Amino acid sequence: MDQILIGKGDQPVYLLGKYGNRHGLIAGATGTGKSVTLMVMAEGFSRLGVPVFLADVKGDLAGLCQPGTASERISQRTAQIGIEDWRPEANPVVFWDIFGQLGHPVRCSITEMGPSLLGRVLELNDTQSGVLDIVFRIADEQGLLLIDMDDLRALLGFVADNRQTVSTQYGLVSAQSIAAIQRQLLRLENDGAREFFGEPALDLADFMRQDMSGRGVINVMAADRLILKPRMYSSFLLWMLSELFETLPEVGDLDRPKMVFFFDEAHLLFGDCPPALLQRVDQVVRLIRSKGVGVYFCSQNPDDIPGTVLGQLGNRVQHALRAFTPRDQRAVRTAAETFASNPKLDVAKVISELGVGEALVSTLQEKGIPLPVERTLICPPRCRIGAITDEERAAQRMRSPVGARYDTAVNRESAFEILSRRAEQAAAAAPPPAPAATGRSAPSQPASATGNKLNEFLFGTGRRQGAVEAMAKSTMRTMGNQLGRQLLRGLLGGLSSKK
Repeated sequence: MDQILIGKGDQPVYLLGKYGNRHGLIAGATGTGKSVTLMVMAEGFSRLGVPVFLADVKGDLAGLCQPGTASERISQRTAQIGIEDWRPEANPVVFWDIFGQLGHPVRCSITEMGPSLLGRVLELNDTQSGVLDIVFRIADEQGLLLIDMDDLRALLGFVADNRQTVSTQYGLVSAQSIAAIQRQLLRLENDGAREFFGEPALDLADFMRQDMSGRGVINVMAADRLILKPRMYSSFLLWMLSELFETLPEVGDLDRPKMVFFFDEAHLLFGDCPPALLQRVDQVVRLIRSKGVGVYFCSQNPDDIPGTVLGQLGNRVQHALRAFTPRDQRAVRTAAETFASNPKLDVAKVISELGVGEALVSTLQEKGIPLPVERTLICPPRCRIGAITDEERAAQRMRSPVGARYDTAVNRESAFEILSRRAEQAAAAAPPPAPAATGRSAPSQPASATGNKLNEFLFGTGRRQGAVEAMAKSTMRTMGNQLGRQLLRGLLGGLSSKK
């Protein structure tokens, strides 16, 4: 049977492969062993042939690519648990980094990110988000690719120059909203988003690889810098989940998951999360199980996870919590109440007594029944526990099967190039100004000329009147005729009174 040995309590505690897609939680205070438990589970899934993605916030998970070192302490631990075949072993690892420094660059196009997540990253209000929706709608209807930040800026500039036409067709667009979006884009660019938005965009199929021996590849995302930008970190992770949810076919329950995600510092995923986005997260986590994907959240307190999501996490590992504050005491009670009860354990008491490398564990067993919570001594991982050197990381990147595809950026024709070329063509096609008879310099071309040409390109207006422009002109003529008749009647009435 496909299973992962987590540790041993009164009996060995396993995570069954066929319930690996029922999601899970690894919680505990800082320094209690969460990272080691995560490594044990990650390399366990890898040995089953399941690809893994995890975010390396502190840099200590990179040791998965290097074999561990046998020691007396590890020998004692393996003897206590009853592991007879423990040996140092490296895992197949591919390093990724949004900033392209500690791994292969991870890129996403503006279009793939979409207006909802991008609006959250930019911290836009409802009105500004509505304007962003309009910009994306124009891009979709006119076939304008939004790949990088230059493309989005170019289209925002066009919308700003043609607010009246855009507002008539799509809804009110104000200069203030566009300016606010542009300012937030500048902030995002200063945070490093210029490296993230671009091509070649990440193909999530490259996360779902096996090596030549059939082991699942562990994708390690360097997040030491990314974690300093919580909104970008959480939005990137949510984008990946949404892409998997929309791309993968329904497969039901398998003997083992197709892929497993580990989200460290999960409280950043849900902190200050708008209700609509939280509903989206809940929906994805609830339904992605049927796509064969398991999601495991790592956080200090179980109450960092919203109740609607927490209730879907079937495999749970709870390391020690120190009940020093009222919030800590509430977290202890919350953690104790979420476990399948064991009459031999006072869970609320034991949580505060656990040592480093110990945890309360409950996993789903046959027929999906939760194992009564066990006080468990966690297995030692076979890989290195801790960071790696720059030379080791560089050597690992050199052996990567996807480096040639992602390490070099590509800049193909998109909205920025198309709008720039159309503007140049419009300027070149404009008739030259007539020479002035007085010898003075001819008046410059109206600033609206380029905008009119762009209108012709995007909205079908220009020399031939569009429906909106024709209606507006007809209305103005009607109003002008009525006003003229009123003035004429007033003038004639005045003349007749003087007679």
